[in-house]
Amino acid sequence: MMKKPPRIKLPETINPGSIIEIKTLATHVMETGNRKDGSGRIIPRDIIHTFTASFEGEDVFSADLNSGVAANPYIAFYMRVTGPGTLTLTWQDDGGTTTVEKVPIVTS
Repeated sequence: MMKKPPRIKLPETINPGSIIEIKTLATHVMETGNRKDGSGRIIPRDIIHTFTASFEGEDVFSADLNSGVAANPYIAFYMRVTGPGTLTLTWQDDGGTTTVEKVPIVTS
């Protein structure tokens, strides 16, 4: 489960047709399921396993994450901006939590 909303960074100005870099940082412990608590019980695995990004309903990026990813995963990717619209970013974890952030993209 994410402790706070993910951070998302976009360029300050975006021109139609340009390729932009989108940076995200999720606050998540990414528990691997390999550690034990103080009582010797295995701490259940709880990682962000899927990240997807779509722009105006069209998928532009996706990633399947595994237990080797560090806590608070940073994901950066590029996309071509065809015009103004909404970028939807979705994180899904093993605990059943889905976090969705919608970011308006304004072009100049």
